[in-house]
Amino acid sequence: MDGRLFNVLFLCTGNSARSIIAEAILNRQGAGRFRAYSAGSHPKGEVHPQAIALLNKANYDTTFARSKDWSEFAEPDAPQMDFVFTVCDNAAKESCPVWPGQPMSAHWGVPDPAAIEGTETEIALAFADTYRMLNQRISVFCALPLASINRLSLKKRLDQIGKPEA
Repeated sequence: MDGRLFNVLFLCTGNSARSIIAEAILNRQGAGRFRAYSAGSHPKGEVHPQAIALLNKANYDTTFARSKDWSEFAEPDAPQMDFVFTVCDNAAKESCPVWPGQPMSAHWGVPDPAAIEGTETEIALAFADTYRMLNQRISVFCALPLASINRLSLKKRLDQIGKPEA
């Protein structure tokens, strides 16, 4: 893995919150090194308003945000992915399209903030927790010395990002 720009796809079922947040975080933190995308197996068709509000509050440009089907990234003219991360347990269990180039993949399960029912404050807290978890994992991912570790070691590290040490 050389000094080129790596393409990363974040997958979720609805592509309305977690994967969109992860896409925004990586595009900011990994600028110049990574280009992030997001998609869903059953996209909701719109981004959750609380995800947009959270990103706007943190000064992210949200004009990129749209809910899209993962098949968009399996098309012949789609960017070739180097990494594919599932951020919800449902998407991790589904049969994914065959990604050209056999990208590295890992599962970073994060609770769905869009599924939280409660007060406006409780919902905002769930989204903030999601942001914190993804931000932490993406920070560690961006710090990996990708050029100097082999594929097998990299796969193990990707799977362990954000998990408690045994």
